[in-house]
Amino acid sequence: MSKVLTTELLNNLSERFGNAFYLLESGTFEENYKELTAAFKAYYPKFNIAYSYKTNYTPKLVQIVNRLGGYAEVVSDMEMEIALRSGVPASRIIWNGPVKNPNKVKELLLTGGTVNIDSIYEIENIREVAASHPEHTINVGVRCNYDVGDGVVSRFGFDVDGVDFDKVMRFIVDTSNVHLVNLQAHFAKRAPEFWTARALGMLKTYDKVVEKYGLKPERLDIGGGIYGKMPDSLREQLKIHEITYDDYASRAARLFAEHFKGNDAPYLFIEPGSAVAGDCMRFVSRIETIKNVRGKTIATVIGSQKNISMSGINPPMELVAGGNEQAEYTDLDIVGFTCIEGDVLQKNFNGKLAVGDYIVVGNCGSYSLVMKPPFILPNFAVLDINGESVEVIKRAETFDDLFHTFNF
Repeated sequence: MSKVLTTELLNNLSERFGNAFYLLESGTFEENYKELTAAFKAYYPKFNIAYSYKTNYTPKLVQIVNRLGGYAEVVSDMEMEIALRSGVPASRIIWNGPVKNPNKVKELLLTGGTVNIDSIYEIENIREVAASHPEHTINVGVRCNYDVGDGVVSRFGFDVDGVDFDKVMRFIVDTSNVHLVNLQAHFAKRAPEFWTARALGMLKTYDKVVEKYGLKPERLDIGGGIYGKMPDSLREQLKIHEITYDDYASRAARLFAEHFKGNDAPYLFIEPGSAVAGDCMRFVSRIETIKNVRGKTIATVIGSQKNISMSGINPPMELVAGGNEQAEYTDLDIVGFTCIEGDVLQKNFNGKLAVGDYIVVGNCGSYSLVMKPPFILPNFAVLDINGESVEVIKRAETFDDLFHTFNF
């Protein structure tokens, strides 16, 4: 449950950290992680999570995943470095993504990590690593692409009925120290109704790999794309009904349990991000100005849409008084500090407001912090507010943080 925010608390934090900051609740993240794990394990005990770093790579969060025995799902050498510096062993790092740094691929493979091959162009680098280090077992996965009826032709992985899929499998079979540890798939849509087809497609591919190539991967990864917890106001705008973790688990993990019997069954993996991180972060920004322009009242905050990664909707928002005398407003827009006309955080607000009040935007743990560009202003501090303590997870960025790579 989110910590109740009071005027006293936010005024105190504002004095210390400025008029905008993120509030992280790592305890909520951990609860979500455990609840999602339990939902899938209820049907198929051989289950684990590879957490999607691209969604929110805050070290505090990825360290929780590591402590709970989860894996790191990374898509770049930058994210791989985050995992390693956060204490994640290489053996629990899975590298996806369509383009990979060959030198870093070699580094991960030689330290026991898994690289999921996305195209045949990756084969030669892996072949060279395997040939020059015959004493090492090289762990690879293969990204699989098959139809799940969602109307999307994914750009990732190998068509499991195509020529290139056969080529990559033949390469693995013919290279003695390359071990197929993982089959993985990525899908675009989050709706639970596609998860039955995800599971069936992966099970069919697994059977094909066993029968045709004599390979028996240890993990079957059916990707991420899970709706997390959100308030009714957000669900209604996104036009989705209430969805639980069990809605996904019952459609996928149950099929794995029916398909596999015995101790040699593979692990089922998923790659959630928003499902566990979405509601664990809020963005706080203070009202700086209120003005009327040609009959339209506009309040400006020292934050923007870039900080919350939500556009075209009114995000879940709480208003906390800052201590100044409020006035009643109708049809007021709360806008960001940028020079973009469409930088609107809340349209048609009705209620009491004053300069110095705080807007608290919820459910911005996904793709907000990681996608905020250095546009106009550096990014703000991240504070973890579990219990009564406040922990600085990330200090506010400075000019030197952003511009030390430039030549002046």
